[in-house]
Amino acid sequence: MATVVLVRHGRSTANTSGVLAGRTPGVLLDDHGEAQVAALGARLTDVRFAAAVTSPLERCVATATAALSQVPDDLRPSLVHDPAVLECDYGEWQGRTIAELAKEPLWSVVQAQPSRVTFPGGESMGEMSHRVVRAVREHDARIEAEHGPGAVWLLASHGDPLKAVLADALGMHLDLFQRVMVDPASVSVVRYSAARPYVVTMNSAAGDLGWLTPPPSPDDTPHVAPHGGTTASDDAVIGGGAGAPTGGSAA
Repeated sequence: MATVVLVRHGRSTANTSGVLAGRTPGVLLDDHGEAQVAALGARLTDVRFAAAVTSPLERCVATATAALSQVPDDLRPSLVHDPAVLECDYGEWQGRTIAELAKEPLWSVVQAQPSRVTFPGGESMGEMSHRVVRAVREHDARIEAEHGPGAVWLLASHGDPLKAVLADALGMHLDLFQRVMVDPASVSVVRYSAARPYVVTMNSAAGDLGWLTPPPSPDDTPHVAPHGGTTASDDAVIGGGAGAPTGGSAA
C-alpha cells in the first residue's frame, strides 16, 4: 500500500477576509499562512516522497513547494499540477463573503445535506467528491505500481476536496463530511489497500512525520505499516497494533 499525505494549503488572504475564494486566481498565502507552511516543511524533512501532486491554484502550489523545501534536492520530486484536485467550482458563490452566503437558503443545505447541493452556475458537491476521490485513488495506484507498496506521496489541495477524500476513506456518506475538520496547513494521512483504506491521522498540526517513510528491512521481512499491520497484508490488526515503526507520533 502506498501512503498519501494530504495537505491543505496554508491560511490565505481570502480566509482572513472571510471570502469564498473558490477558484479565483491570485489568492495567496497571508503572512501567517507563510509561517504555517514553513513549519510544515520542517515536519516533512525526513519523509521520502515518491511523488507530489498539487492543485494548480497559487496557494496550493506555494504550500506544496514549502512542504518539499527541506527535502534534499536529489530526493525532491517534481510537482505535478492536476486540475482534478482543484477546489470545488462554487459558481456564483465564488468571491462572495461567507457572512453574506450564510443568509442564503442553500447554506443550510450545504451544512446538513451537501449531497443535494449544486452551486448556482457551478458543480455539485457530489461531482466534486467523485472528481477528487477518483483522482487521488488513481494517483495512488499509479505511484504504488511505479514505486512499490512503501511509497509515500504528497497531495496539496483545498478544504472541501480533502474532506471529501477523508469521508470516502472513512466510509462516510457525503452528508456527514461536515463532521471532518481540515485546517489550513494541516496534514492527514491515508493508506489505500485492496481491502480498505486506512486513515492514519487527520488534521494533524504538529510533530515530525519522518516515521511515514518505512525503515530499510531485509527482502524477506515486510515493512511495518503505520496502521500497525504490514505492507504484505491488508488485514487490520486485532487490538490496534504497535503503531508507527519508529515510535513517531501522528499528532
